[in-house]
Amino acid sequence: MQSVIQKIEAKYQKSAVVDVRSGDTVRVHQKIREGSKERVQIFQGLVIRTGKKGGHLSRITVRRTTGGVGVEKSFLLHSPLVVQVEVTKRSKVRRNYLTYMRSLTGKKARMQGLDFDRRAVNTLPEVEAPADETLEAMVAEASVEEPEEVPTEA
Repeated sequence: MQSVIQKIEAKYQKSAVVDVRSGDTVRVHQKIREGSKERVQIFQGLVIRTGKKGGHLSRITVRRTTGGVGVEKSFLLHSPLVVQVEVTKRSKVRRNYLTYMRSLTGKKARMQGLDFDRRAVNTLPEVEAPADETLEAMVAEASVEEPEEVPTEA
């Protein structure tokens, strides 16, 4: 039986997410709100870290160098602000956290590419969404009856 927290997390989790690995070069489309306006901004860079894959809090850290300054951003893959993640290049890496990339510049920062099917990786499988339940129904289902008070001798 799932707990109330797991049911609530499942409600807000995206049905399918692109398989992103460390060493991938990705384009992350993110919603940006400026006042009453909303736009989509693209951040392209190298994934130097992935975390909690398969979970509600799955996260990637993307690094890019602009104007000689390294910029890193972390994205929650199931966040409603992340519109799309597309893998543009896949590289050969042997570890999950690529901290050594911070100190490399120029040709040393290049990674050996791998051949991969870009269309297959970026295509999300169509998954049926679970029936939408209200929060009250989930809480009522998981609620436990309170035990009767046992008199204690004083």
